[in-house]
Amino acid sequence: MLARTETALGEGYFTLSRPERSSAVLVEVPHAGLSIPDVVASELDAPADGVLRDADIYVDRLCVDAPARGASLLVAHASRYVVDLNRAADDVDPRTVPDHPAPRGQQPRGVVWRMTTDGRALMRAPLSYAQLQARLERFHRPYHDAIRAELARMRARHGFGIVLAAHSMPSTGRSAHDGRGLRRADVVPGTRGRTTADPRLIDLVDAHFRAAGLSVRHDEPYRGGFTTSHYGRPREGWHALQIELNRALYVDEATCEPKPTGFEALRKVLAELVTKVVALDLSG
Repeated sequence: MLARTETALGEGYFTLSRPERSSAVLVEVPHAGLSIPDVVASELDAPADGVLRDADIYVDRLCVDAPARGASLLVAHASRYVVDLNRAADDVDPRTVPDHPAPRGQQPRGVVWRMTTDGRALMRAPLSYAQLQARLERFHRPYHDAIRAELARMRARHGFGIVLAAHSMPSTGRSAHDGRGLRRADVVPGTRGRTTADPRLIDLVDAHFRAAGLSVRHDEPYRGGFTTSHYGRPREGWHALQIELNRALYVDEATCEPKPTGFEALRKVLAELVTKVVALDLSG
């Protein structure tokens, strides 16, 4: 089954690929992008090594087989330093946007990051509310409009829609609350306590990765971000599950270079997962 269409959306900042035959599954990759578009480059002081290390590096390439296996694939191309697509539009702290009328965020990495994960400043100056709105209109809103449109189309045709949110994580915790230095599981499915998806989907994902010889730990340390919580509405026929992949499986974390054998093995595991999820019927 070959991809029927690949469409550049949101001024080309993300791409939607659909399979030849319609299914009820969307794989979305919000954090693999590495580009800093010219329209916001003057507002950022983004270190090149940070762009790599804070990206879900190569996850777009790991998921490239999704359309051939029957699922739609939505991939963002801009760095998460521009806008974090897995955060709510109002997840902003007062230091990032001082004139925001109702800042809800309390940390420096909300929908706009002002600090890298290793503590380096990213912004040349705080954003104005107008600058924030411009970023949201250009990057965030079109991306989520695309997710909503795909889910609505899937539910109308199949009776339900599934979002698999594909991410990667450092192999060990980076902070005390996150188990600094402790090895994480190979795969962390995030469903916010099994509330964002049908149990059949959650159990299928769990069993698939375990059968592949990978360790699985649900919701720890990641329970699912904005996409999972916002679109995970099983009672309404929308199911969302975040998949965090341990980078040590497929990347040399010191060099950010892919491990050829590990990369291809994980790519195959993910392709086979998509095949199984596409075959799952949650309409009844």
